[in-house]
Amino acid sequence: MCAKSSDDKCGQLVLPGDRLGVIEEFIPDDGTYVRDGVIYSRMVGRALIDRSSRQVKVYSLVTDTRVPKIGSTVLAQAGNVQTDNAMMRIFQVGKTELSGVFVGMLHVSDVHMRYVDSMFDVCKPGDILRAKVVGDKNRTYHLSTKDKNLGVVYAFCSRCGFMLESKRQDMLCPRCGNVEGRKIAADYGTDVAL
Repeated sequence: MCAKSSDDKCGQLVLPGDRLGVIEEFIPDDGTYVRDGVIYSRMVGRALIDRSSRQVKVYSLVTDTRVPKIGSTVLAQAGNVQTDNAMMRIFQVGKTELSGVFVGMLHVSDVHMRYVDSMFDVCKPGDILRAKVVGDKNRTYHLSTKDKNLGVVYAFCSRCGFMLESKRQDMLCPRCGNVEGRKIAADYGTDVAL
């Protein structure tokens, strides 16, 4: 239900980044995100501000676009890898390639069921990973590879850039002989299918 007031956006067309309210007044729902206590639109759509339930939603006007959602399986390329996390560029959701840029973050605590000391043992810049979206705070998709079907699907040698081959627990470069560690998916190196 939309109760109109002079500054109300209910029913109005909103764009990504449009301010919809504050968390002291409303509960953010689908199609929104929160930054510094302010609720913003995540997509192009119509704002629905339900004053009785205190919820703010944005209903998408575009039906055929895909964006990562919590629970989605995605393909992403590792960019900046640090000791405790790796920034990822998500380029595919399910079987649909994306045209926009979506940023994901993979934290060292979300890569394996067992303890992992460093993200450098999980992936390197340029690697392609299959991951699951487990959160979407502040326009960053939080990813996990805690499953045998998730992890690196293509890895490249840090020395020469050649594609690595899986050899038991290690990854071996057939060109230069470099041995590296990764958290690989069960189907590493095959045609990537989600």
